[in-house]
Amino acid sequence: MTQFNQIIMPRAMLEYTKTILQKVSFDAKLFARELQKAISRLLPNEVEELKIWLQFYIVDKPELRPTLLLLKK
Repeated sequence: MTQFNQIIMPRAMLEYTKTILQKVSFDAKLFARELQKAISRLLPNEVEELKIWLQFYIVDKPELRPTLLLLKK
């Protein structure tokens, strides 16, 4: 794998994860399941970035707030 791919591919996975989470946010259980998958697949620094994004994303979605606990494990 080239150095370019090592930088771009993980970034693409993080963006893809955010897109999926936005699409399933209508269902808290599905959202939690997708978030668990993302945590297992993303790199540690990407999980930290996802955590920051998630805190802003769920501000107006109280039903999704419990999913923050998944990021603290």
